Amino acid sequence: MTETTLAEPEKGVPEDERKDGSGPADPFDRDDLPAPRGATGALLRSLLAAHRFRVAVAAVTLLVKEAAVQAGPLLVAYAIDRGVPAFRAGDHGPLVAVAVGYLLCAVGAGALQYAFVRGSARINQDVLLDLRGRIFQHAQVLSVDFHERYTSGRLISRSTTDVESLRELLSEGLQELIGVVLSFVSISLVLLWLDLGIGAVAVASFGPLYLLVRQYRRRAGTVYAVRSTAIAGVIVKFAETMNGIRPVRAFRRERVNDAEFAGLNRRHERSNGGALLEMARYVVGSRLVANTAVAGMCLWGASRVADGSMELGVLAAAVLYVRRLYDPIDRLGMFLNSYESAAASLTKIAGLLAQEPGVPEAAAPRALPEREGTAPGREVVFDGVRFAYRTGGEVLPRFDLRIPAGQTVAVVGATGAGKSTLAKLLARFYDPTEGRVLLDGVDLRELSTPELRRGVVMVTQEAFLFSGTVAENIAIGRPDATREEIERAAKAIGAHDFIAGLPDGYDTDVRKRGGRISAGQRQLVAFARALLADPAVLILDEATSSLDVPGERAVQHAMDTVLAGRTAVVIAHRLSTVEVADRVLVMESGRIVEDGAPAALVDGEGRYAGLHRAWRDSLAG
Repeated sequence: MTETTLAEPEKGVPEDERKDGSGPADPFDRDDLPAPRGATGALLRSLLAAHRFRVAVAAVTLLVKEAAVQAGPLLVAYAIDRGVPAFRAGDHGPLVAVAVGYLLCAVGAGALQYAFVRGSARINQDVLLDLRGRIFQHAQVLSVDFHERYTSGRLISRSTTDVESLRELLSEGLQELIGVVLSFVSISLVLLWLDLGIGAVAVASFGPLYLLVRQYRRRAGTVYAVRSTAIAGVIVKFAETMNGIRPVRAFRRERVNDAEFAGLNRRHERSNGGALLEMARYVVGSRLVANTAVAGMCLWGASRVADGSMELGVLAAAVLYVRRLYDPIDRLGMFLNSYESAAASLTKIAGLLAQEPGVPEAAAPRALPEREGTAPGREVVFDGVRFAYRTGGEVLPRFDLRIPAGQTVAVVGATGAGKSTLAKLLARFYDPTEGRVLLDGVDLRELSTPELRRGVVMVTQEAFLFSGTVAENIAIGRPDATREEIERAAKAIGAHDFIAGLPDGYDTDVRKRGGRISAGQRQLVAFARALLADPAVLILDEATSSLDVPGERAVQHAMDTVLAGRTAVVIAHRLSTVEVADRVLVMESGRIVEDGAPAALVDGEGRYAGLHRAWRDSLAG
């Protein structure tokens, strides 16, 4: 037995309305979102703002530790030029003092390094915790329009791989940078104090190193931006395939997916290879400059010691300092490596966090008026509403509709006629391009989000259940509900018997997406959730279109309970669903072409009457 539906081929429908995902590519659906000028730096400053004191303490700790480390060569110079002659003269004091001083510097540097690592690790984890929380919270408040055009895989990439890049910078890179800067400054000053000529040569060698760093940053920035995009593509493909594993297996797409994933994987591999190549170029160039400078200073210094214009201890200290001056070059490369990776990732995160909700919170929220009587329903009015998706033409050209409080309205029409758009506007997943949607005379844009969600609830075609127990999924409708209230809602819907028959009853874990129970049972849980929420307006968006006949009958019985006294908009593909309605709207191209009671429309000669006759004939056949 088949049943007539109202689905027809889609013509001229925006991509958001199309069920098969066809249509022109949306330029918004890309890996990186543009970040406003200065947004990346502002984000980093805001992340560190709450930790200013701890950051200052960590910086001072590292500064003192660096001073202890850099005291070593000076002690060596003093030992050679003063301690050794004194020792030959029978005075052991200077050498003993040098030995004790060197030991104290070593122990102090180790203790300070431990304190710095411990303190910076705590700052690091707190910053990452804050950043992941911001991404998660911001993603939840962004509009449905955003999530329909920006894949969940890219959001996962932002909160995992991109945050991980920042972790590497905070945990290792910043220490390397501060250490390198302190080394350069302190050693340069000490070298200039020890010997002006040696110090001047050392400082002059910074010129070629600066050019190398500048070139590396320019090239590496591009490489890491590509790498971040590449890994996001891998994550998106993986998440998409695993979420759609059933159609993948049903349509034998394994080989196609393998080939596509391999291509994305190779792109990621090439981007990683490019990053390593740039790093190798930098290391080779910096070591060439460093070794050339050290060799030149050693030859010049040795000749000066030979002619008596420089003391041997000063030359030894200078050579040690010069080696220390250039040793951090590789560490600077590691910092730049972490920095460019983190900068590319942080820019993408800043672009995401810069996105404004398409349905902003009301600046001065209003409360809904008190309900009159005991019925929960409220009046709904579409006043001069026009609406167009960003990626397509106008869906609702000019739409006016009044639904009295407590009335159940069924909306039928071809796919793309605007039915789901009507439901999304009423749920305020979108705001009208023009006009207003009113709830008891109050514009939805003037209601706070909690007030709106208490008043309007939507049950969709696919009843989404979260991992957790049946009771927890029902309680989403009202988190503070008691177990007794949860069970009462389930009994009223007719879901109690099947729930009680589960292995652990209401405490049964439904697993991922509710896969442990059938589609009809998931829909009953969704209706129990809606009943527990006790909304004034209930939207049923094709709530029975994917169910078999027994499941549909169970859900229709539940609908009689949950719709009682409420204002309801029922988006219907199956005509059997329309039987619960007080009124039927037939939509075409965003306009209402028929409006009336189901019986009156059936007795007429309009489009709904023809569809109803075809449906009745299909049942008889």
